Amino acid sequence: MRLRLTLVYSGLFLLAGAVLLAVTYGLVAHSLDTSTSALTGAQVSQYLNSEIKTCEAKVSSPDQAASCKEQAKLAGAKLAQASVASERTQTLGRLLYYSLGALAAMAVVSALLGWIVAGRALRPVHAIIAAARRASEENLGERIGLAGPQDELKELADTFDDMLARLEAAFASQRRFVANASHELRTPLTVMRTAIDVTLAKPSRTPAQLEAMAAEVRQAADKAEALIEALLTLARSDRGQGPREPLDVAVLAEDALDEAAPVIRASSVRVDAVLRPGPLRGDPVLVGRLVMNLIDNAVRHNISGGWLHVATGLRDGMAFIDVTNVGPRIPDDLAPALFEPFRRLDERSGSAEGLGLGLSIVRSVAIAHNGYVSARPRSAGGLEISVLLPAATS
Repeated sequence: MRLRLTLVYSGLFLLAGAVLLAVTYGLVAHSLDTSTSALTGAQVSQYLNSEIKTCEAKVSSPDQAASCKEQAKLAGAKLAQASVASERTQTLGRLLYYSLGALAAMAVVSALLGWIVAGRALRPVHAIIAAARRASEENLGERIGLAGPQDELKELADTFDDMLARLEAAFASQRRFVANASHELRTPLTVMRTAIDVTLAKPSRTPAQLEAMAAEVRQAADKAEALIEALLTLARSDRGQGPREPLDVAVLAEDALDEAAPVIRASSVRVDAVLRPGPLRGDPVLVGRLVMNLIDNAVRHNISGGWLHVATGLRDGMAFIDVTNVGPRIPDDLAPALFEPFRRLDERSGSAEGLGLGLSIVRSVAIAHNGYVSARPRSAGGLEISVLLPAATS
Protein backbone atom coordinates (compact mmCIF):
# COMPACT_ATOMS: atom_id res chain seq x y z
CA MET A 1 0.00 0.00 0.00
CA ARG A 2 2.83 2.40 0.85
CA LEU A 3 4.53 1.70 -2.49
CA ARG A 4 1.27 2.12 -4.41
CA LEU A 5 0.56 5.43 -2.69
CA THR A 6 4.09 6.61 -3.47
CA LEU A 7 3.70 5.69 -7.13
CA VAL A 8 0.35 7.45 -7.26
CA TYR A 9 1.81 10.61 -5.70
CA SER A 10 4.78 10.58 -8.09
CA GLY A 11 2.63 9.83 -11.12
CA LEU A 12 0.27 12.69 -10.33
CA PHE A 13 3.23 15.05 -9.84
CA LEU A 14 4.79 14.00 -13.14
CA LEU A 15 1.47 14.45 -14.94
CA ALA A 16 0.94 17.92 -13.45
CA GLY A 17 4.57 18.89 -14.21
CA ALA A 18 4.30 17.68 -17.81
CA VAL A 19 1.12 19.70 -18.34
CA LEU A 20 2.75 22.79 -16.81
CA LEU A 21 5.84 22.30 -18.98
CA ALA A 22 3.74 21.98 -22.14
CA VAL A 23 1.78 25.14 -21.35
CA THR A 24 4.97 27.10 -20.56
CA TYR A 25 6.69 25.87 -23.71
CA GLY A 26 3.71 26.88 -25.85
CA LEU A 27 3.50 30.36 -24.30
CA VAL A 28 7.24 31.02 -24.76
CA ALA A 29 7.17 29.74 -28.37
CA HIS A 30 4.24 32.02 -29.15
CA SER A 31 5.96 35.00 -27.53
CA LEU A 32 9.16 34.45 -29.54
CA ASP A 33 7.13 34.23 -32.79
CA THR A 34 5.74 37.74 -32.34
CA SER A 35 9.09 39.43 -31.55
CA THR A 36 10.99 39.02 -34.87
CA SER A 37 11.62 42.72 -35.44
CA ALA A 38 13.09 43.19 -31.99
CA LEU A 39 15.76 40.59 -32.66
CA THR A 40 17.47 42.38 -35.65
CA GLY A 41 20.62 43.71 -34.12
CA ALA A 42 23.65 45.92 -35.05
CA GLN A 43 25.29 43.06 -36.91
CA VAL A 44 22.48 43.03 -39.48
CA SER A 45 22.70 46.88 -39.93
CA GLN A 46 26.48 46.69 -40.43
CA TYR A 47 25.99 43.94 -43.01
CA LEU A 48 23.49 46.07 -44.93
CA ASN A 49 25.81 49.15 -45.00
CA SER A 50 28.73 47.04 -46.18
CA GLU A 51 26.72 45.44 -48.96
CA ILE A 52 25.36 48.81 -50.11
CA LYS A 53 28.85 50.41 -50.30
CA THR A 54 30.23 47.42 -52.19
CA CYS A 55 27.37 47.52 -54.63
CA GLU A 56 27.71 51.33 -55.20
CA ALA A 57 31.44 50.93 -55.92
CA LYS A 58 30.76 48.44 -58.73
CA VAL A 59 27.97 50.27 -60.53
CA SER A 60 28.04 53.52 -62.49
CA SER A 61 24.40 54.47 -63.03
CA PRO A 62 21.84 55.56 -60.38
CA ASP A 63 19.38 52.87 -61.43
CA GLN A 64 21.90 50.13 -60.82
CA ALA A 65 22.76 51.64 -57.45
CA ALA A 66 19.06 51.63 -56.43
CA SER A 67 18.68 48.01 -57.56
CA CYS A 68 21.81 47.09 -55.62
CA LYS A 69 20.36 48.70 -52.47
CA GLU A 70 17.12 46.71 -52.85
CA GLN A 71 19.00 43.44 -53.21
CA ALA A 72 21.10 44.28 -50.17
CA LYS A 73 17.98 45.02 -48.12
CA LEU A 74 16.40 41.70 -49.15
CA ALA A 75 19.57 39.82 -48.20
CA GLY A 76 19.62 41.65 -44.86
CA ALA A 77 15.98 40.72 -44.15
CA LYS A 78 16.73 37.07 -44.89
CA LEU A 79 19.76 37.23 -42.62
CA ALA A 80 17.65 38.79 -39.86
CA GLN A 81 14.99 36.10 -40.20
CA ALA A 82 17.62 33.36 -40.10
CA SER A 83 19.17 34.94 -37.04
CA VAL A 84 15.82 35.17 -35.28
CA ALA A 85 14.90 31.55 -36.15
CA SER A 86 18.25 30.33 -34.89
CA GLU A 87 17.93 32.29 -31.66
CA ARG A 88 14.37 31.06 -31.17
CA THR A 89 15.38 27.44 -31.68
CA GLN A 90 18.28 27.76 -29.23
CA THR A 91 16.07 29.47 -26.62
CA LEU A 92 13.32 26.86 -26.83
CA GLY A 93 15.89 24.05 -26.76
CA ARG A 94 17.49 25.40 -23.60
CA LEU A 95 14.04 25.90 -22.02
CA LEU A 96 13.04 22.31 -22.78
CA TYR A 97 16.35 20.91 -21.59
CA TYR A 98 16.37 22.75 -18.28
CA SER A 99 12.65 22.10 -17.70
CA LEU A 100 12.98 18.36 -18.29
CA GLY A 101 15.99 18.23 -15.98
CA ALA A 102 14.14 20.11 -13.24
CA LEU A 103 11.08 17.88 -13.73
CA ALA A 104 13.19 14.73 -13.39
CA ALA A 105 14.88 16.06 -10.25
CA MET A 106 11.53 17.05 -8.71
CA ALA A 107 10.10 13.62 -9.62
CA VAL A 108 12.82 11.98 -7.52
CA VAL A 109 12.15 14.41 -4.66
CA SER A 110 8.39 13.86 -4.92
CA ALA A 111 8.89 10.07 -4.79
CA LEU A 112 10.97 10.42 -1.62
CA LEU A 113 8.48 12.79 -0.01
CA GLY A 114 5.59 10.56 -1.13
CA TRP A 115 7.23 7.55 0.53
CA ILE A 116 7.61 9.48 3.79
CA VAL A 117 4.08 10.92 3.71
CA ALA A 118 2.53 7.55 2.84
CA GLY A 119 4.37 5.96 5.74
CA ARG A 120 3.03 8.56 8.17
CA ALA A 121 -0.49 8.23 6.75
CA LEU A 122 -0.44 4.43 7.10
CA ARG A 123 0.99 4.43 10.63
CA PRO A 124 -2.49 3.95 12.21
CA VAL A 125 -3.03 0.92 9.96
CA HIS A 126 0.09 -0.69 11.42
CA ALA A 127 -1.30 -0.02 14.90
CA ILE A 128 -4.55 -1.75 13.94
CA ILE A 129 -2.65 -4.74 12.50
CA ALA A 130 -0.53 -5.03 15.65
CA ALA A 131 -3.63 -4.89 17.87
CA ALA A 132 -5.34 -7.56 15.75
CA ARG A 133 -2.31 -9.84 16.08
CA ARG A 134 -2.18 -9.35 19.84
CA ALA A 135 -5.89 -9.99 20.25
CA SER A 136 -6.95 -13.51 21.18
CA GLU A 137 -9.60 -15.22 23.25
CA GLU A 138 -7.51 -14.64 26.36
CA ASN A 139 -6.44 -11.10 25.42
CA LEU A 140 -9.48 -9.25 24.11
CA GLY A 141 -8.90 -6.26 26.36
CA GLU A 142 -6.45 -4.80 23.83
CA ARG A 143 -7.54 -1.45 22.40
CA ILE A 144 -5.99 0.87 19.81
CA GLY A 145 -7.24 4.16 21.25
CA LEU A 146 -6.11 6.10 18.18
CA ALA A 147 -5.88 9.85 18.76
CA GLY A 148 -6.01 12.52 16.12
CA PRO A 149 -8.47 14.10 13.70
CA GLN A 150 -11.80 12.41 13.04
CA ASP A 151 -10.89 10.98 9.64
CA GLU A 152 -11.39 7.61 7.95
CA LEU A 153 -8.48 5.93 9.76
CA LYS A 154 -9.73 7.21 13.14
CA GLU A 155 -13.16 5.84 12.30
CA LEU A 156 -11.62 2.49 11.31
CA ALA A 157 -9.65 2.29 14.57
CA ASP A 158 -12.74 3.17 16.65
CA THR A 159 -14.77 0.55 14.78
CA PHE A 160 -12.07 -2.03 15.48
CA ASP A 161 -12.09 -1.09 19.18
CA ASP A 162 -15.88 -1.48 19.26
CA MET A 163 -15.57 -4.87 17.60
CA LEU A 164 -13.02 -5.99 20.20
CA ALA A 165 -15.35 -4.80 22.96
CA ARG A 166 -18.24 -6.80 21.51
CA LEU A 167 -16.01 -9.86 21.11
CA GLU A 168 -14.80 -9.52 24.69
CA ALA A 169 -18.38 -9.32 25.95
CA ALA A 170 -19.41 -12.28 23.77
CA PHE A 171 -16.54 -14.48 24.97
CA ALA A 172 -17.19 -13.50 28.58
CA SER A 173 -20.86 -14.37 28.15
CA GLN A 174 -19.92 -17.67 26.52
CA ARG A 175 -17.59 -18.56 29.39
CA ARG A 176 -20.31 -17.74 31.91
CA PHE A 177 -22.80 -19.80 29.94
CA VAL A 178 -20.47 -22.82 29.78
CA ALA A 179 -19.71 -22.56 33.49
CA ASN A 180 -23.38 -22.19 34.42
CA ALA A 181 -24.46 -24.98 32.07
CA SER A 182 -21.83 -27.30 33.54
CA HIS A 183 -23.04 -26.46 37.03
CA GLU A 184 -26.70 -26.89 36.14
CA LEU A 185 -26.09 -30.23 34.43
CA ARG A 186 -23.93 -31.45 37.28
CA THR A 187 -26.56 -30.63 39.93
CA PRO A 188 -29.19 -33.27 38.97
CA LEU A 189 -26.45 -35.85 38.49
CA THR A 190 -25.17 -35.08 41.98
CA VAL A 191 -28.70 -35.39 43.36
CA MET A 192 -29.17 -38.79 41.68
CA ARG A 193 -25.78 -40.06 42.84
CA THR A 194 -26.39 -38.90 46.41
CA ALA A 195 -29.85 -40.47 46.57
CA ILE A 196 -28.52 -43.77 45.26
CA ASP A 197 -25.46 -43.80 47.55
CA VAL A 198 -27.48 -42.93 50.65
CA THR A 199 -30.05 -45.62 49.94
CA LEU A 200 -27.45 -48.28 49.14
CA ALA A 201 -25.47 -47.40 52.28
CA LYS A 202 -28.36 -48.50 54.50
CA PRO A 203 -27.85 -52.09 55.74
CA SER A 204 -31.52 -52.97 55.50
CA ARG A 205 -33.33 -51.18 52.73
CA THR A 206 -37.09 -51.21 52.76
CA PRO A 207 -39.25 -51.05 49.63
CA ALA A 208 -40.50 -47.63 50.75
CA GLN A 209 -36.95 -46.30 50.88
CA LEU A 210 -36.21 -47.71 47.42
CA GLU A 211 -39.39 -46.15 46.05
CA ALA A 212 -38.48 -42.76 47.57
CA MET A 213 -35.00 -43.02 46.07
CA ALA A 214 -36.46 -43.90 42.65
CA ALA A 215 -38.86 -40.96 42.81
CA GLU A 216 -36.00 -38.58 43.68
CA VAL A 217 -33.86 -39.94 40.87
CA ARG A 218 -36.78 -39.63 38.44
CA GLN A 219 -37.34 -36.01 39.45
CA ALA A 220 -33.65 -35.18 38.98
CA ALA A 221 -33.62 -36.96 35.60
CA ASP A 222 -36.65 -34.96 34.46
CA LYS A 223 -34.91 -31.74 35.43
CA ALA A 224 -31.76 -32.76 33.53
CA GLU A 225 -33.85 -33.68 30.48
CA ALA A 226 -35.65 -30.32 30.58
CA LEU A 227 -32.34 -28.50 30.90
CA ILE A 228 -30.81 -30.37 27.96
CA GLU A 229 -33.90 -29.67 25.84
CA ALA A 230 -33.70 -25.97 26.72
CA LEU A 231 -30.00 -25.86 25.85
CA LEU A 232 -30.65 -27.52 22.49
CA THR A 233 -33.47 -25.07 21.78
CA LEU A 234 -31.20 -22.16 22.66
CA ALA A 235 -28.42 -23.48 20.40
CA ARG A 236 -30.86 -24.00 17.53
CA SER A 237 -32.26 -20.49 17.84
CA ASP A 238 -28.75 -19.01 18.03
CA ARG A 239 -27.94 -20.60 14.68
CA GLY A 240 -31.02 -18.98 13.16
CA GLN A 241 -31.65 -22.04 10.98
CA GLY A 242 -34.94 -23.81 10.58
CA PRO A 243 -38.07 -23.98 8.46
CA ARG A 244 -40.19 -20.91 7.89
CA GLU A 245 -43.93 -21.50 7.89
CA PRO A 246 -47.00 -19.24 8.11
CA LEU A 247 -47.90 -18.79 11.78
CA ASP A 248 -50.33 -16.77 13.85
CA VAL A 249 -49.07 -15.53 17.19
CA ALA A 250 -52.66 -15.41 18.49
CA VAL A 251 -53.11 -19.16 17.90
CA LEU A 252 -49.77 -19.90 19.56
CA ALA A 253 -50.70 -17.79 22.57
CA GLU A 254 -54.06 -19.54 22.89
CA ASP A 255 -52.37 -22.96 22.77
CA ALA A 256 -49.82 -21.87 25.39
CA LEU A 257 -52.57 -20.62 27.72
CA ASP A 258 -54.44 -23.91 27.34
CA GLU A 259 -51.30 -25.88 28.19
CA ALA A 260 -50.59 -23.70 31.24
CA ALA A 261 -54.21 -23.81 32.43
CA PRO A 262 -53.60 -26.36 35.26
CA VAL A 263 -50.79 -24.26 36.76
CA ILE A 264 -52.86 -21.08 36.33
CA ARG A 265 -55.80 -22.63 38.18
CA ALA A 266 -53.57 -23.98 40.94
CA SER A 267 -52.08 -20.49 41.47
CA SER A 268 -55.49 -18.76 41.28
CA VAL A 269 -54.13 -16.42 38.61
CA ARG A 270 -56.71 -14.42 36.64
CA VAL A 271 -56.01 -14.32 32.90
CA ASP A 272 -57.02 -11.42 30.68
CA ALA A 273 -56.36 -12.30 27.02
CA VAL A 274 -56.89 -10.00 24.02
CA LEU A 275 -55.82 -12.18 21.11
CA ARG A 276 -55.99 -10.53 17.72
CA PRO A 277 -54.44 -12.13 14.59
CA GLY A 278 -50.72 -11.59 14.21
CA PRO A 279 -49.55 -13.43 11.06
CA LEU A 280 -45.84 -14.09 10.57
CA ARG A 281 -43.44 -16.57 9.00
CA GLY A 282 -41.12 -18.49 11.28
CA ASP A 283 -39.96 -21.74 12.77
CA PRO A 284 -43.09 -23.21 14.41
CA VAL A 285 -41.12 -25.01 17.12
CA LEU A 286 -39.00 -21.99 18.08
CA VAL A 287 -41.78 -19.40 17.93
CA GLY A 288 -44.06 -21.74 19.84
CA ARG A 289 -41.38 -22.14 22.49
CA LEU A 290 -41.00 -18.35 22.64
CA VAL A 291 -44.70 -17.84 23.38
CA MET A 292 -44.77 -20.74 25.84
CA ASN A 293 -41.76 -19.40 27.74
CA LEU A 294 -43.31 -15.93 27.99
CA ILE A 295 -46.53 -17.26 29.51
CA ASP A 296 -44.75 -19.83 31.70
CA ASN A 297 -42.43 -17.11 33.01
CA ALA A 298 -45.39 -14.80 33.77
CA VAL A 299 -47.25 -17.59 35.61
CA ARG A 300 -44.24 -18.93 37.48
CA HIS A 301 -43.21 -15.52 38.78
CA ASN A 302 -46.71 -14.37 39.64
CA ILE A 303 -48.31 -14.20 43.07
CA SER A 304 -51.18 -16.25 44.41
CA GLY A 305 -54.43 -14.62 43.34
CA GLY A 306 -52.61 -12.33 40.91
CA TRP A 307 -53.40 -11.57 37.28
CA LEU A 308 -51.90 -12.10 33.86
CA HIS A 309 -52.53 -10.03 30.70
CA VAL A 310 -51.74 -11.40 27.24
CA ALA A 311 -52.24 -9.38 24.05
CA THR A 312 -51.38 -10.21 20.43
CA GLY A 313 -51.90 -8.50 17.07
CA LEU A 314 -50.16 -6.22 14.60
CA ARG A 315 -48.26 -3.04 15.49
CA ASP A 316 -46.35 -0.86 13.02
CA GLY A 317 -46.11 -3.69 10.52
CA MET A 318 -44.88 -6.17 13.15
CA ALA A 319 -46.64 -9.08 14.82
CA PHE A 320 -46.48 -8.60 18.58
CA ILE A 321 -47.20 -10.41 21.81
CA ASP A 322 -47.31 -8.49 25.10
CA VAL A 323 -47.31 -10.43 28.37
CA THR A 324 -47.78 -8.56 31.65
CA ASN A 325 -47.93 -10.05 35.12
CA VAL A 326 -48.16 -8.83 38.67
CA GLY A 327 -45.54 -9.68 41.26
CA PRO A 328 -42.71 -8.31 43.38
CA ARG A 329 -41.12 -5.07 42.25
CA ILE A 330 -38.04 -5.41 40.01
CA PRO A 331 -35.39 -2.64 39.86
CA ASP A 332 -35.06 -1.02 36.43
CA ASP A 333 -31.31 -1.71 36.23
CA LEU A 334 -31.87 -5.46 36.70
CA ALA A 335 -34.36 -5.84 33.84
CA PRO A 336 -31.69 -6.42 31.11
CA ALA A 337 -30.15 -9.22 33.20
CA LEU A 338 -33.37 -11.23 32.92
CA PHE A 339 -32.39 -12.25 29.38
CA GLU A 340 -28.97 -13.61 30.38
CA PRO A 341 -28.70 -17.43 30.56
CA PHE A 342 -29.06 -18.93 34.04
CA ARG A 343 -29.86 -15.58 35.63
CA ARG A 344 -32.49 -16.05 38.32
CA LEU A 345 -33.73 -13.11 40.32
CA ASP A 346 -34.96 -14.78 43.48
CA GLU A 347 -36.66 -11.62 44.63
CA ARG A 348 -39.16 -12.06 41.82
CA SER A 349 -40.63 -15.31 43.06
CA GLY A 350 -38.96 -16.09 46.32
CA SER A 351 -37.88 -19.46 44.95
CA ALA A 352 -35.18 -20.93 42.78
CA GLU A 353 -37.63 -22.70 40.48
CA GLY A 354 -36.99 -22.75 36.78
CA LEU A 355 -33.95 -23.38 34.65
CA GLY A 356 -32.94 -19.75 34.13
CA LEU A 357 -33.14 -20.16 30.35
CA GLY A 358 -36.72 -19.14 29.57
CA LEU A 359 -36.18 -15.48 28.69
CA SER A 360 -32.78 -16.25 27.14
CA ILE A 361 -34.56 -18.50 24.65
CA VAL A 362 -37.17 -15.77 24.06
CA ARG A 363 -34.48 -13.24 23.15
CA SER A 364 -32.52 -15.71 21.01
CA VAL A 365 -35.61 -16.78 19.03
CA ALA A 366 -36.66 -13.15 18.51
CA ILE A 367 -33.21 -12.22 17.19
CA ALA A 368 -33.14 -15.31 14.93
CA HIS A 369 -36.40 -14.06 13.36
CA ASN A 370 -35.15 -10.46 13.00
CA GLY A 371 -37.38 -9.37 15.85
CA TYR A 372 -37.05 -7.42 19.09
CA VAL A 373 -37.79 -8.11 22.73
CA SER A 374 -38.01 -5.64 25.60
CA ALA A 375 -38.81 -5.86 29.29
CA ARG A 376 -40.18 -3.05 31.42
CA PRO A 377 -40.67 -3.45 35.19
CA ARG A 378 -43.98 -2.17 36.48
CA SER A 379 -43.87 0.45 39.19
CA ALA A 380 -46.51 -1.46 41.17
CA GLY A 381 -44.61 -4.74 40.83
CA GLY A 382 -44.34 -7.35 38.12
CA LEU A 383 -43.03 -7.20 34.59
CA GLU A 384 -44.21 -6.27 31.12
CA ILE A 385 -42.48 -8.09 28.24
CA SER A 386 -43.08 -7.20 24.59
CA VAL A 387 -41.89 -9.19 21.57
CA LEU A 388 -42.07 -7.86 18.01
CA LEU A 389 -41.60 -10.15 15.01
CA PRO A 390 -41.76 -9.24 11.30
CA ALA A 391 -45.31 -9.73 10.05
CA ALA A 392 -45.99 -12.00 7.09
CA THR A 393 -46.45 -10.14 3.82
CA SER A 394 -49.48 -11.09 1.80
